[in-house]
Amino acid sequence: MGLGGISPWSLLLILVIILLLFGTKRLRNMGSDLGETFKNFRNAMKTGEEEQTNTPTQQVNQQQPPVHGNVIDSEAKVKDKV
Repeated sequence: MGLGGISPWSLLLILVIILLLFGTKRLRNMGSDLGETFKNFRNAMKTGEEEQTNTPTQQVNQQQPPVHGNVIDSEAKVKDKV
């Protein structure tokens, strides 16, 4: 018995059916595309982590000017020209 009740012969049969449906060239292309996607995702995650560690929060807070004044809550109305 294999994985959860699937025999090795069943897995082999499924592999043969997939090869017949898609063909080896198309499967190769899909595999390389999938590998490229994982590589790009990993690079993006590394870049994001580096940006977070390189940006101190104190510098970001110091760049923003202090807010003074009152908040006004109102709606803007547009007059229709007839």
